[in-house]
Amino acid sequence: MDALDVARWQFGVTTVYHFLFVPLTIGLSVLVAILQTMWHRTGNERYLKLTKFYGKLFLINFAMGVVTGIVQEFQFGMNWSDYSRFVGDIFGAPLAIEALVAFFLESTFIGLWIFGWDRLPKRLHLAAIWAAAIGTNLSAYFILAANSFMQNPVGFRINPDSGRAELTDFVAVLTNKVALVTFPHTLAGAFLVAGSLMVTVGLWHVMRNRDSADTGAYRFATKLGSWVVLISSALVVLTGDVQGKIMTEVQPMKMAAAEGLYTTESPASFSVLTVGSLDGSRELFAVKIPYLLSFLGTGDPNGTVQGINDLQAQYASQYGPGNYAPIIPVTYWSFRFMIAFGLAAAAIALLVLWSQRKGRTPTSKWLLRAGLVMPVLPLLANSFGWIFTEMGRQPWIVFGEMLTRDGVSRSVSLTEVLTSFTAFTLIYAVLAVVEFKLLVRYARAGVPDVTPQTDDDDTDDAERPLAFAY
Repeated sequence: MDALDVARWQFGVTTVYHFLFVPLTIGLSVLVAILQTMWHRTGNERYLKLTKFYGKLFLINFAMGVVTGIVQEFQFGMNWSDYSRFVGDIFGAPLAIEALVAFFLESTFIGLWIFGWDRLPKRLHLAAIWAAAIGTNLSAYFILAANSFMQNPVGFRINPDSGRAELTDFVAVLTNKVALVTFPHTLAGAFLVAGSLMVTVGLWHVMRNRDSADTGAYRFATKLGSWVVLISSALVVLTGDVQGKIMTEVQPMKMAAAEGLYTTESPASFSVLTVGSLDGSRELFAVKIPYLLSFLGTGDPNGTVQGINDLQAQYASQYGPGNYAPIIPVTYWSFRFMIAFGLAAAAIALLVLWSQRKGRTPTSKWLLRAGLVMPVLPLLANSFGWIFTEMGRQPWIVFGEMLTRDGVSRSVSLTEVLTSFTAFTLIYAVLAVVEFKLLVRYARAGVPDVTPQTDDDDTDDAERPLAFAY
């Protein structure tokens, strides 16, 4: 084990952990805005209660996401300084815009929304949560644009004197075809997570507090969350199909590794299960669906999909000696886990809707147990999706331009990286416990009382201290 191995583990752990909060923040910001819009349009207190209820869960998650996200950018200078030096002119541009524009928009209007209850005009207060939601989604786009450059480098040139990549076309970076398809795919996954949390919390209250005066609100939240899950699941499949075709075009090795396809095939079959040799060089046993991989990769049932061995030989000739295949079991199984966990969440949402048909109240303990684990499923799907995306690009840190081993900081020792890795992991473990307890505590508390309160004193409203709206 050397500094490179530990630096990769550290970035992987912190990235996956941070991404546990990102999709929930993205999806829940929009759902809370929708609930408040419904209250604004109808005046129904049920929607106001749900807005404040899920809004509180959104704010807890948002705060934790900010804390864990800051660490990500520090690592580029700490452990990956050679990478930062090589692509800093390009990679830094969308990240700077994300911080100066999107995050500024998001954080500013979240503050106005938190402290603006009964202080801002209703329309302006509603606009604040929509502005925050838009800022959250813009942040996702700029970050994905930066990551997409690593997957498919565009809009740059290599300076022969400095050996650094220099930005030549920022529009090309922002309109990278990988970013254009990854963004809607990521948003669909985010709504899958947010909808699942809405289902879980609503279903728990529906089944545990059946005589509550707020049962109607919880039933509505459960149905809304279920429909969000089902619709977003369909969008994940559609955008994933487009993404697969683009991936086959720009990163054929990733597609071959995802399917355990060792030899070029035309037509190519989709692997339901593949067992390869220990060295990952050939297929030993496989269960396949004919023509499906060709269609997924090229749009043509008889299309050609290149295999791992042929691509390895091509890359060795093009880039020099070396192993250009990722770790096949990781890419193969992470791809399938991503799909399986996402479909499982959709199946539970369908069962939840069926259990509440015609105004019925669900009673199955198994359904409640499935509902309680439901948010974990899309979180795992999102995490395995990121693992597949990043591990499938290996051994490249910038595909075709820079190997991962060449991007690590040369001056950082194994002891230093191991120390920071251990510290971050322990701190994140503590934060995970804090996040979980806060979410459970406020989710169990239920919707707040929104009955207007009257003051018995004559204190002027302008002299009252700002208070958290909940």
